[in-house]
Amino acid sequence: MSHLSRRDLLRTSGAGLLALTAGGALAACGGGSGSGGAGGDAESGTVTVWSWATAAEALRGVVPAFEKDNPGIKVDVQDIGEPAIWDKITVGMAAGGQGLGDVLHIGCDYLPGYLEKFPGGLANLSEFGADAHKDAFAKGLWPVVTGKDGHAYALPWEVNPLGFFYRKDYFDKAGVDPESLATWDDLIAVADRFKAANPGIAMVGLNKAANPSPDLDFLQGLMQLQGAFYFDLQGRITVGSEAAVRALTIIKRLEEAGMIADTPGVQSWPPVMKAGKLAVAAMPAWVAHYLEKKFTDQSGDWRLTKPPAVTPGGKRTALVNSTHLAVAASSPRRRAAWKFVEYALTRTAAVNSMFNAGGVFPALTAAYADPLYSAPSAFYGGQPVLKTFADLATDGGDPTNYSGDYARALKLVSDAQTKVLLKGADPAAVLQDAAKQLAQQTGRTIA
Repeated sequence: MSHLSRRDLLRTSGAGLLALTAGGALAACGGGSGSGGAGGDAESGTVTVWSWATAAEALRGVVPAFEKDNPGIKVDVQDIGEPAIWDKITVGMAAGGQGLGDVLHIGCDYLPGYLEKFPGGLANLSEFGADAHKDAFAKGLWPVVTGKDGHAYALPWEVNPLGFFYRKDYFDKAGVDPESLATWDDLIAVADRFKAANPGIAMVGLNKAANPSPDLDFLQGLMQLQGAFYFDLQGRITVGSEAAVRALTIIKRLEEAGMIADTPGVQSWPPVMKAGKLAVAAMPAWVAHYLEKKFTDQSGDWRLTKPPAVTPGGKRTALVNSTHLAVAASSPRRRAAWKFVEYALTRTAAVNSMFNAGGVFPALTAAYADPLYSAPSAFYGGQPVLKTFADLATDGGDPTNYSGDYARALKLVSDAQTKVLLKGADPAAVLQDAAKQLAQQTGRTIA
């Protein structure tokens, strides 16, 4: 799926969840966190699945085998589109589940918001046996699908470990082996040597002015490498934490070293990459296929390794985003819907067929035994890049709590980053100010 489009669109549409839940819409959903609406537990009938784009097409590929193994259940996979799906789910949740599909494909940045803002909107999958699969997925994902009551409300489908893609030819010119860079400080230390060997080439591309939308994936990745984010697992604000300051300080130092290229606008990163002006892409698993398809003339130039740690001896793994399948609590066919979710996401044959069809890197770690993850890639000089990501996903990462206030945090942190990049502001000062504003806006406490 096109996550370049997804991330940018979510940034501009994220306020929709806030707008719909800020007023009296919550009262419409009611109910406890384990049940909701007027749903039922029928084990047969037609199950409607809401997804989007290539992910929807991949899900359709699972349907024939599922229907054969589960007579009495038919599955209708609908491509709702993105970001339309988020508004449509939100409206349905606000209406007490009315009009929702039975199975909902939900991103990690929306799932916590739905659980917080619409208690009872999603079915408690622990009641159907979801907990039996708790250890089957990449470490760090189960807390993301778990509510405050300890029950599971979705199963992980896609996971995106953070990788460090780099232009081997550029680093070879500078006499630098990226495999030897243990920390981001190590990378910054070779900036002058790199620039001398590669004039006009930057290491990182960022939309410095955040115009028209925030560009925080890199900053968030640096935070997640430290097991940190804008909120902790209790929902407290950690925007001004030491980990956040360290992350933004790295960005400031890269800017001061002349290693950040300005990539303004929604779709300016690909042209800069196409022109060969970027030497590094600190990005997740989906980028492996994206680079290969979009920049065929750079075949053989790219390699992949683990991202450098933020601190000496620190972690070099992070799960930067994920998507999940949930069941609407209002569905009259919750058991039938659960059967499809379980079938699609806990069977290696199913998740790998979907990976081949849509490029959705699976969260199910048993899937990585398939030879396709060890296959060499000519684009990456014969390197088996999928194995690197499989290893990163197996190692796992710390869970990330986007919370129901992610859109607010995104705007405030984006403003802080822009002040650092364009005005040379102090990272600690601007982030601590952002934390205070976020507390005032949300009523959350600062950790």
